Amino acid sequence: MRITINSFFLFVALGLLMGCKEESKTPKQEAPVVIVEEMKSPAAASSALPHLMSNKDVTLLSWVETSNDTLATMRYSELVDGEWQEAQNILSGTDWFVNWADYPMITENKGSLWSHILKKSTEGTYSYDIKISVKPKDATVWKTDIPLHTDGTPTEHGFVSIVPYNNNFFVNWLDGRNTEENEAGERGAMILRGGVVSTTGELLQEYELDARTCDCCQTTSAITENGPVVIYRDRSANEIRDISIVRQVKGEWTTPKVIHEDDWQIKGCPVNGPKVDALGNNLVVAWFTGASKKQKVQIAFSSDGGAEFTEPFIVAEGTIMGRVDVLWMDEDNAVVSWMEANDKTALFNALVVNKNGTVSKSQLVTEMADSRKSGFPQMEIVEETLYFAWTEQVGAVTQVRTAKMDVDSFIFN
Repeated sequence: MRITINSFFLFVALGLLMGCKEESKTPKQEAPVVIVEEMKSPAAASSALPHLMSNKDVTLLSWVETSNDTLATMRYSELVDGEWQEAQNILSGTDWFVNWADYPMITENKGSLWSHILKKSTEGTYSYDIKISVKPKDATVWKTDIPLHTDGTPTEHGFVSIVPYNNNFFVNWLDGRNTEENEAGERGAMILRGGVVSTTGELLQEYELDARTCDCCQTTSAITENGPVVIYRDRSANEIRDISIVRQVKGEWTTPKVIHEDDWQIKGCPVNGPKVDALGNNLVVAWFTGASKKQKVQIAFSSDGGAEFTEPFIVAEGTIMGRVDVLWMDEDNAVVSWMEANDKTALFNALVVNKNGTVSKSQLVTEMADSRKSGFPQMEIVEETLYFAWTEQVGAVTQVRTAKMDVDSFIFN
């Protein structure tokens, strides 16, 4: 076969054209969009129990590191320009009560720092006190081992929530002083107490908020335009353990009121407390319930400081583990996070709920171990970024991990 120069160039051109057509049949593969970006964690190995807090001044992460299963150290890091700074120690001890659900906390108010741990009061398994540490503004060292309560009973004290309040801190906790067995062999109920603590560690005011509560569910609190509010899992004489609220209005505390009658009757503590966030007098509360043998996460809104709430919206249901968190994203939308079981692992998920009930698609933050050691994941919003913290377990080793995502990344249908 004879090929002229002109036909040769025509042959090559046709070949290139065919090659281009063939190549065009294969779509170009784009790199997947990474919505949740893991960050460098400031916590070392053998760390757990993260707690995130943020206000207009500062964002802090605290956690506990253990050494040789005996020495516990509470540490913290500050977020600066989107990065966690070198970890700093608060205090260490060998006589702490370290529990997967009752985690220590840190907070800040106008330059002053506050934190707490649980310290054994006797050799009994469940006798421990709340000890606070403070670092007033411009102080160079922490003042540690300050008693929050002074009842002196060898009982349980814990499940603290703490928020900045005026120039001090508002704190509440579950208090077991009435659970000590009397001469007749009788025990009273766990109670909810609250108070105002100065930046130097003095308990300025103290209140009994509810005389009978669930024994070991986390509490949560916020400051509204009317004053502090506390949301917690209550306990009726018939073992109904629904979510209640107490509010301070004009300096007086209201009678406890159930936010919504789920009618969850359970004879043991579910170890699954609510979370609240306030924006002025607007409140959003998220919680887990197993009422009617249906596990679900619910959310309700209030526009009057918690006097009344909307009917709850169901955020998630099915194989739900709870361990919720909630934050206002803006005056109409809130971000909710929770954990749910997934075969032999757990999923840490989040989504956005509008006050009208519209929800975004669920966003997976991470997979984690389906165990108590995973603890209670945390989240906070700083400007337009949502930050997460959780405990990752690999074998017997745990470590606090952190990640972030743009709050605008949630997708609505």
